[in-house]
Amino acid sequence: MKLLFIADPLESFKTAKDSTYAMMREAARRGHQLAACEPGQLRWASDGRAGGPVRARVRDITLTGDLHAWFHESAVRDVALRDFDAVLMRKDPPFDSEYFYATHLLEQAEREGARVFNKARALRDHPEKLAILEFPQFIAPTLVTREAQAVRDFHAQHRDIILKPLDGMGGMGIFRVKDDGLNLGSIIETLNLEGAQTLMVQKFIPAIAQGDKRILVIGGEPVPYSLARIPQGGEVRGNLAAGGKGVAQPLTARDREIATALGPILAARGLLLVGLDVIGEQLTEINVTSPTCFQEISEQSGFDVARRFIDALEAILAAG
Repeated sequence: MKLLFIADPLESFKTAKDSTYAMMREAARRGHQLAACEPGQLRWASDGRAGGPVRARVRDITLTGDLHAWFHESAVRDVALRDFDAVLMRKDPPFDSEYFYATHLLEQAEREGARVFNKARALRDHPEKLAILEFPQFIAPTLVTREAQAVRDFHAQHRDIILKPLDGMGGMGIFRVKDDGLNLGSIIETLNLEGAQTLMVQKFIPAIAQGDKRILVIGGEPVPYSLARIPQGGEVRGNLAAGGKGVAQPLTARDREIATALGPILAARGLLLVGLDVIGEQLTEINVTSPTCFQEISEQSGFDVARRFIDALEAILAAG
């Protein structure tokens, strides 16, 4: 197969833990051809009468096996996306305007015959924090609002809350306000910009002390191990980017209940790979842009996540 990975610059990869690199490594092991580009290298053009296909300036690469100088670039080509067997959108958040525009180019490529994973429309339709609203039976008390008074009322009811921006990543911009309400007004002003920006507020879940669990769902089926990202040093955030410690552990009965309920629904919408975030028994986020933790789970549990992913990708492509 010929695979195109749309991602951040290859030179920025931290190969010891990067999930996109793990996908590439498994695909190369099976003899698949690899190419890569960045979203900014996608383009479409018309001559005024008809449009050509969505194209990209791509780098053909082979892997070296070295975690530092990890790839060799054999050629740079201008190629239509439909000429690849699969296009894997693996650009990291934030999901900003440029990411949004890229999904429209990818959707046009799909109309032209390209196979894109995760599907472009599904990426747009599942903003990672707001996607949980469809499944209220699995989430903690939650508020989405621009109104400062609504946040104050939510705090008065629940007393210990988490506030976060809708476009944050890696734990960025997350605040906890306890019963005393210390700095609540300042935090609201910081996050909602005097009513100009929507934020999410959730009841604090004490089980964060045992970790914010990342559950990977591939082709609608959960990986049997999660990665519990455990806060360190007085932090309330378990995100690895915020210094959390990752510990692989078998799925609990509740983890599996959530994953098996959501997995088939999300897979049917074109989401081949999903990362569910669960704290205790509550779903907190549905990650669809570039879910991670492949290598951490594989190294600690012995379960080869990348192999499961490429198996699922090959099966979908074989099915036509």
